[in-house]
Amino acid sequence: MFDNSLNIVGSEWIIIIFVALVLILGTNQLPGAAKKLGRAVNEYNKAKNDVQNHMKDITNHNLDVSGPVENERQKMEMIAKSLGVKVEEKSDDELRKIISNKIGQKKIDEFKNNSKS
Repeated sequence: MFDNSLNIVGSEWIIIIFVALVLILGTNQLPGAAKKLGRAVNEYNKAKNDVQNHMKDITNHNLDVSGPVENERQKMEMIAKSLGVKVEEKSDDELRKIISNKIGQKKIDEFKNNSKS
């Protein structure tokens, strides 16, 4: 049997789209539309890069690990010490809450600093 469907590959679609744009917009409006599209793509890339940089800054915490960590308490103590928290006489729940608050506040501070610039 014969397959009567169109066999159009990627580069041919670009030509078809370009011809359709010329027919719809005309040759006079095409440069303006291209500029607007370029600006939109540029703004999208800026926003994407900003979000990626924020996420990279938030997730990059420098922890000094001197050896293997045996249990969750040691992990929390290590994280708390890296955030400048004194771990003596604090329960696990207190440490979790303090760490959560510190990391959350750090995210807020970084977001405020980055949005000002």
